Amino acid sequence: MMTIFTFLLWCILLVLCWPLALLALVAWPVVWLLALPFRLAGAVVAAALALIRALLFLPARLLGGLPA
Repeated sequence: MMTIFTFLLWCILLVLCWPLALLALVAWPVVWLLALPFRLAGAVVAAALALIRALLFLPARLLGGLPA
């Protein structure tokens, strides 16, 4: 559903200002490639924090604490 909405917005932009729409069409893959390392770093940080949380709560879980 979001893809259809994005496409309709792009079509409206194409009608209103076609140079900007073409620039957006060309620039989007470049922006996606530049953002990819930050997305990967975010996933790594989230995984590291989940590991630390699991290690901190391990004694409580072993002693019979309620699961999260």
